[in-house]
Amino acid sequence: MKLLSRIEEIILLSIWRLGDRAYGMAIREEVIRVTGKKWLLGAIYGPLGRLHKNGYVLTSRGEPTSERGGRSKVFYRLSQEGIKALREIQQVNSIIWNDIEELEFKEE
Repeated sequence: MKLLSRIEEIILLSIWRLGDRAYGMAIREEVIRVTGKKWLLGAIYGPLGRLHKNGYVLTSRGEPTSERGGRSKVFYRLSQEGIKALREIQQVNSIIWNDIEELEFKEE
């Protein structure tokens, strides 16, 4: 089993949440919303490209729009492999966090 990286997991979950509205900028905005951190678009497209190359996401093109200078959006959706990978990482997270109620860190 090849485990997803944390950003891959977050991106796949963002695609799942966005449904048929999942394109680059919307995915970035969802990642920013859930992490509370600023993400450059390139930091999203790198892992997104790997997820596509590894068969975890599928792409389709929307209609060209004048707002985008005649370019079309690339939309993403999870493949069966992507869903399987999310199930596996969810199971690993569940097991590793089992019986851990609250983390207490000592400040130095």
